[in-house]
Amino acid sequence: MEALNVAFSAFFIYDEDIGKTAREAEEMPKKVKVSELVQQFQLEILSGEDGLRRTITTDDLYRPGLEMAGYFHYHPRERVQILGKTELTFLETLSAASRTERMEKLCNEESPCIIITRGMEPPVELLEQSRIASIPVLRSQTATTILQSRVTNFLEKKLAPTATIHGVLVDVYGIGMLITGGSGIGKSETALELVKRGHRLVADDAVEIRQTSDSQLHGSAPELIRHLLEIRGLGIINVMTLFGAGAVRNNKRIGLVIRLENWQADKQYDRLGLDEETTRIIDTDVTLVTVPVRPGRNLAVIIEVAAMNYRLKRMGYNAALQFTNKLTETIADDMDDYE
Repeated sequence: MEALNVAFSAFFIYDEDIGKTAREAEEMPKKVKVSELVQQFQLEILSGEDGLRRTITTDDLYRPGLEMAGYFHYHPRERVQILGKTELTFLETLSAASRTERMEKLCNEESPCIIITRGMEPPVELLEQSRIASIPVLRSQTATTILQSRVTNFLEKKLAPTATIHGVLVDVYGIGMLITGGSGIGKSETALELVKRGHRLVADDAVEIRQTSDSQLHGSAPELIRHLLEIRGLGIINVMTLFGAGAVRNNKRIGLVIRLENWQADKQYDRLGLDEETTRIIDTDVTLVTVPVRPGRNLAVIIEVAAMNYRLKRMGYNAALQFTNKLTETIADDMDDYE
């Protein structure tokens, strides 16, 4: 039992400052092996089998059209090279010597692989140079634009920056709410109350966050603790087993961060909501709401209202701003009457 407690506690990454709770992925850039690409899309290996261990470090693909015409000055060699019908047809118009020269430059040491689309036959010169440089030449039966889209989506997910944050992620009225705060402040208990009120749990204690290319943050739970919720004094419960499949979801885009902190009598809290705080997760700024906790406050209701208010602000309605404007107008009218 002691070993189980230690193992489960390994997921609890606590620090008062949310900026310090993020356990960033290794600073080394993420990589995808060419062999993973072959397996994922069932690509046919034409040559360069020794290069399947090469790594892909960017989700950008490239169709070397100008390069086939001989212009390699700005060639992005680090990208996956895609040769479609246009490029291959143009190569057929060149002499054997020109093809050899350009295929030699295309099969650069930095190139991870070359993919032939539409099931077309590659030029012999390409196969020869790829064997010399150990650059994999792969073939797909899929159309060029469709394959580009699928490969890009796959690489975006694999190469996206990630972080793990100590907190609870719930889906409240369609808004991904990341609840953070000190250990024992009531994050899991609040999540349980939200689930009872019809909302959905995404992750408890450890939230794995992935940043997409358009700077959106998507959170999910580690496989080991997916759908589990830890309640002190009660233990670990399976939310899906207790409340049904509608009470959980596997991932959710994060729209709002709720930071719970113990009520401090000497601290001034925002009572109007005009000053919008943000916090940075990976490279994205997210709206932050600090909620002081003390006996008698219904945190679940407060978080529900925060979600609804966030949705209204996105639709263009800001209650605090409208109140301030009306107050300013009223004061101005009173001053006019006084004069």
